[in-house]
Amino acid sequence: MVTNYMTDHGFEVTAARSGRDLDRVMSGGKIDCVILDVGLPGEDGLSICRRLRGKSTVPIIMVTGRGTETDRIVGLELGADDYLPKPFNPRELVARVRAVMRRSAGAEAPAAPAPGTLMFEGWRLDMARRQLFAPDGAPRSLTSGEFNILSIFCQNARKVLSRDDLLELLHGRAAAVFDRSIDVQISRLRRKIETNLKDPSFIKTVRYGGYFFTPQVVPVEEN
Repeated sequence: MVTNYMTDHGFEVTAARSGRDLDRVMSGGKIDCVILDVGLPGEDGLSICRRLRGKSTVPIIMVTGRGTETDRIVGLELGADDYLPKPFNPRELVARVRAVMRRSAGAEAPAAPAPGTLMFEGWRLDMARRQLFAPDGAPRSLTSGEFNILSIFCQNARKVLSRDDLLELLHGRAAAVFDRSIDVQISRLRRKIETNLKDPSFIKTVRYGGYFFTPQVVPVEEN
């Protein structure tokens, strides 16, 4: 049903019945988005999501009959970009797929014109190539959601941003994204840029306020 509906709405769709089938599809060419069911036979969707996120930044939307908040958070913590419980309206699935693909492609305009590269505490964020480099020059892999959040923080450094502010800046609430996804993606981002997760120095949590990006961010012109 999902394959037929997505095809009717202009998407090129390849179906995979198992993790092994998905590996074959992923190795066959560029995939723009993965709609991943948790209840697959054999290896389940959560395990597949973990594997995929270890080697790819492709947007992932989890769909499952497990509708509890805990299950949703687990999926997001493993690297999913969005989560849709069953039963769902296929129109909502199409809207969410389009939203994560827009964010992945960087099609959403940032809050202000973004320079080519932003620097903070030795870290370098290449806005054009959507890449992050550590102070030692090594690249750090970010999902599209993590990159988008970091770019928003860098362009709004030393300002308190609430969860609603972040949702609005990221996608204008164009899709009904599970709000805790912001917290989960920030938690994943912290693991990649912070040295002490118990006392983060870059992304501070403001009680009853939101988040505060502490470094001074400066634009750098590339030669």
